Amino acid sequence: MEQKLAEKRQRISTLGQIGLQQFAPYLMNRIMGRYNATLREDFRKQGLTIPQVRTLAVLSVTDGVTVNDLSVYTVIEQSTLSRTLDTLEGQGLVRREQGVTDSRIRHVFLTDGGRALFTRAWPAMHDAFEAMFEDVDDAEYAALIAILQKMLKNIRKHDI
Repeated sequence: MEQKLAEKRQRISTLGQIGLQQFAPYLMNRIMGRYNATLREDFRKQGLTIPQVRTLAVLSVTDGVTVNDLSVYTVIEQSTLSRTLDTLEGQGLVRREQGVTDSRIRHVFLTDGGRALFTRAWPAMHDAFEAMFEDVDDAEYAALIAILQKMLKNIRKHDI
């Protein structure tokens, strides 16, 4: 076992050998950072933050999800999500309901006001999405989605 680990360590390339432009995690992080930066100013004008819009976006598709699952879907840490939900609930954009069978579980629902606000935020998100995939044809997009889904399956810790 120790010999296999030693052999694997010898085969491991350095980041310098791979190069940033060939290192997928770097590229994915940079792409999402740029996507979020593009949207941040537009959302700020609407009084929204990126975590708030992510929350509204997920709920627009998967309404009534548990807080734990919402944290996974939105890729927001529990503490930040809790503050985000407090703010959104205070603004009447979401509501939290106690679980029927387990009172410790909270489900989060989008209100009509939350849905209307997300509907106003969506065009900017869609425009940024379209710009990101300019000159990417349907086959390339389908291949990328298949690869990303496979990667997510390889690394995920949750069933969702």
